[in-house]
Amino acid sequence: MPTARLTLRVDFDEDRAIGPGKIRLLEAIRDTGSITKAGLALGMSYRRAWLLVDDMNSCFREPVIAAQAGGSHGGGAALTPFGTRLINQYRAIEAEAHSATAALLRELEAACKGARRRRQRGHMAPRRRTIAR
Repeated sequence: MPTARLTLRVDFDEDRAIGPGKIRLLEAIRDTGSITKAGLALGMSYRRAWLLVDDMNSCFREPVIAAQAGGSHGGGAALTPFGTRLINQYRAIEAEAHSATAALLRELEAACKGARRRRQRGHMAPRRRTIAR
C-alpha cells in the first residue's frame, strides 16, 4: 500500500532553509565526529557535506558545527550546543506536524491507487485501459 509521509522543510527566505537532509547530516556528524564520515554515511561527497554545513553556519547567528582542522591529530567536527538545539527543535516540530496530520495522511493513503487492490487479498480489481489517439 502506498505510504503517505509528511516531509518538513522550514524556509527562512528564498535562499535559506532547513529540512530533513540537513538535519540527517547534522545527526550523522554528531554520531561520527566527522564531516567526511557523515557525508560517506549519507552517500554524499565531502565537498557536498561541507557546503551544506557552511550554508547552515552562515544561516544562523550561531554556528551549528565546530570543525577542527586535520593534521597529526586527525581533526574532526562536533555539534555546537546550538547545533544540538537545532536538531531537537526540528524533530519536535516534525513530531507535532506528524501528530496533527496523521488522520489526514491516512485518508490520503486510502485514496491512492493501489490501496484498494492490496486490501482485496488476491482479488485484483480490473484495470481500466485508456487508449490515447
